[in-house]
Amino acid sequence: MAEHPSGRENSRIVTSGVADDDPRLAFIYQEAVRGLTQQQILVENMSTRAGSLVFATAFANSLLGGAALADGLGLWDWIAVALLFGIGGLIVFMLWPYHQYTFRFDPEELLDQYVDGDRPSTMSAMRRALALRIKADMAGNWRIIQRLRVALQIALLFLLLDILAWLLAIAGA
Repeated sequence: MAEHPSGRENSRIVTSGVADDDPRLAFIYQEAVRGLTQQQILVENMSTRAGSLVFATAFANSLLGGAALADGLGLWDWIAVALLFGIGGLIVFMLWPYHQYTFRFDPEELLDQYVDGDRPSTMSAMRRALALRIKADMAGNWRIIQRLRVALQIALLFLLLDILAWLLAIAGA
């Protein structure tokens, strides 16, 4: 006599034949969430660095600019002012809240897709689908993060050139 699994046991099997409580999928999902969390921390860190850049730029320009402009406007003064505006533009780009990061899921969408639909998903199926979605979200976030990283690097270079221009203006070169 062949035994048929009960309805309860049947619902615990994912279409691929992997048990619903597969620890491998739980681990992969956990790692995906950890990666997304680290990415969010990186974005917050870059915003903090941009804020520090605002302070450093203001400090350097107020200290050196006042001394350089005491004897009028020269070529190096204009270069320093142009670099200051460049730094300001890059800082605005980094801090402006229009970037479309994806760090979390919409609960209503999750309910519709995995719980309230025609065929509710198992935990393993959910973890698999969400891990793949996190991977796609991380790729989209990474494109934004790379642009911000380049903007921060350029702004730091501009700050160094700005300081150099003010020093050359003070030296009267």
